[in-house]
Amino acid sequence: MRRVGRLANLIPGVQTMRTYRASWIRDDLGAGLALTAVMVPAGMGYAQAAGLPAVTGLYATIAALVAYAVLGPSRILVLGPDSALVALIASTVLPVAGGSQARTIALASTLAVLAGAVCVAGAAARAGIAARLISKPIRFGYVNGIAVTVVVGQLPALCGFSTPGRGVVAELAGFAQGVASGKTVPAALAIGAASIALILALRRLAPRVPGVLLAVVLAAALVAVLGLSTTLAVVGRVPAGLPAPAVPAVGLADVGQLAGGALAIALVAFADTSALSRTYAVRGRADVDPNRELLALGAANLAAGLFHGFPVSSSASRTPVAESSGAHSQLAGVAAAAAVGLLLTVAPGLIGTLPTTALAAVVISAALGLFEIAGVRRLWRLDRPEFVLSAASFASVVVLGVLPGIAIAIGLSLLDFVRHAWRPHDAVLGRLTGTKGYHDVARHPDARQVPGLLLFRWDAPLFFANADLFRERIAGLVRDAPLPVRSVVVAAEPITDVDSTAAEMLEGLHADLAASGIRLGFAELKGPVKDRLRGYGLLSKMGADALSPTLGTAVKRYVADSAVEWTDWEDEPGSEMP
Repeated sequence: MRRVGRLANLIPGVQTMRTYRASWIRDDLGAGLALTAVMVPAGMGYAQAAGLPAVTGLYATIAALVAYAVLGPSRILVLGPDSALVALIASTVLPVAGGSQARTIALASTLAVLAGAVCVAGAAARAGIAARLISKPIRFGYVNGIAVTVVVGQLPALCGFSTPGRGVVAELAGFAQGVASGKTVPAALAIGAASIALILALRRLAPRVPGVLLAVVLAAALVAVLGLSTTLAVVGRVPAGLPAPAVPAVGLADVGQLAGGALAIALVAFADTSALSRTYAVRGRADVDPNRELLALGAANLAAGLFHGFPVSSSASRTPVAESSGAHSQLAGVAAAAAVGLLLTVAPGLIGTLPTTALAAVVISAALGLFEIAGVRRLWRLDRPEFVLSAASFASVVVLGVLPGIAIAIGLSLLDFVRHAWRPHDAVLGRLTGTKGYHDVARHPDARQVPGLLLFRWDAPLFFANADLFRERIAGLVRDAPLPVRSVVVAAEPITDVDSTAAEMLEGLHADLAASGIRLGFAELKGPVKDRLRGYGLLSKMGADALSPTLGTAVKRYVADSAVEWTDWEDEPGSEMP
C-alpha cells in the first residue's frame, strides 16, 4: 500500500484511479463522446493547416489524451492539436521537408519529440516559472500575429485552391493573385463560408451544440448529395487502424534545423497550458504544480511524436467542452481517445469524404477565437509604452515570420522587464498629518519633510542598469533641495537585490556625500540584501548606525542627532488615531 501511495504521488493517473467514484463513469463517458465530436474535425483541420495529412491530427489527439490522463495533474484539462501551434509547426517543418509528404510527417513527429524533451528537461530543472517570462502585452501581440498568420494561410484552402508562398506577406499576395486569376471554386467558398458562419453562430447562440461537428458533417453531406467530390478537394483515403509507435527516421542535421522551433513550441505550449491549468485549478479549488504540468505536457508531446503525430498543447476551446459536459476526471479524455481510435479502426471511410474547405473553416473559426482585441484596446487607453511593445510583437510575427517573431517577442518581454527596472518609480517621502507612515510628496503636497533630511524610496532592485540613475537622482535631489541636506535615508524595503555594480555605486555615493558632510543610511533593508552589502564590505565603511529598522526610527535618530526643530503630529496632544 505504501508503494502504491508513493506511485500515486508521482503519477496523478494512479491517484485518480484510487479516488475514482463509480457515480462519475456516466458523466465522464458522455463528456468523452462530446469531446470526440469536437476533436475529430479540429485535429484534422489543424493537421491540414500545418501542411500534414489530416489523419496525423487524430494520431496526435489520441496520444496526447492518453499521456496526459496518466501524468497530467489537472483533472479537467484537455490536450491535443491546437491552433496556436499550427503556424509554428508549418514554419518549422515545411521549409525543411522539401515537398515530400513522408518527410513532412517524420519531421513533424520529430518536432513533437524535441518539444517534449525540452518540456521534460525543463520540468527536471524545475523551470516551470519560465512560462511567466512572456508578459501579457507581449503575449497579446504574438498571439494576434499567430492568429493573422493562421487565417491568411487558410484563405486559399477556403476558396478551393492553394498557393506556394509561406509567410503572411507571400500568402496574401498569392491569395490575391489566385482570386484575381479566377482560381476560386464557388462551391468551395460557399461551403467554407457557410461552415464558418454556422460555427460562429452556434458558438455564440448555442454553445452546447457541437457546431464544429455539425458544420463538417453538413459539408460532407452536401458534397455527397450534390456530387461535388470531383469538384472539391476532400481529405481522401485514410489508412485504417492505429499506427505502431516508432522513432521518427530523420538525420542529426534535421534535428539541428528543428531545435529552434521545438524550443519556441515548448515555451508557447507551456505558457498556454500553465495559464489554462491555473484557471481551472482556481475553479476547482486545487493546486497545480507548474513543473508537473510541464512534465505532463512533455510526455504528451513525446507520445504524439512517437505515434506519427505533431506537437500538441492545451485547448482553451475543448477543455470547456469537457467541463460543460460534466467531466469529473481524465477518464473523459481516455474515452475520447478510445472513440477516435474506434473511428479510425472501424469506419475510416467516413473521414475521407470531408471537404478540405470545411476543415479550413474549422481552423479559421478557431483562429478567430485567438484574437485578443479588448486587451490591446485597454493597453492603448492605460499604458501606451506596453501597447507599443505589443504592436511590435505583433508586427514581428506577421512581417518576419512566426519563429523569428516568437524570438523577438521573448526578447521584447525581457527588455520590458529591464525597462521597468531600469527607470523605476521613486519618491521623496514626507509626513502627512493624520496618516500613518511616510508618503510620496509628489502625490501628497501637504506632506511635511523633516528639515535637512531627505527620505528617498527606490521601487526596484539596484543593479547595473539603474545604478547610475539612482546616484543621479539622489545627487539632483540634494542639489535642488530648498534647505541644505544633512542626511539621506533610503527607504529600502522595495529594494530586493543589490549587485556588485550597484554596490560599487553606493560606495562612491557614500564617499561623495560624506565629503559634503552628508550621511547616507538605509531603513527597512531586507535581511538578504543586508547580507550582500555586508559581503561587499559596504556596511563596515558606512558604520553600524547607517541602518535603521524603520523609517520612524531613522527620523527619530536624525532629529536627536541634529537637534532640528521637528514635531511629529503623533507626538502632539490629542493626536491619537480613532
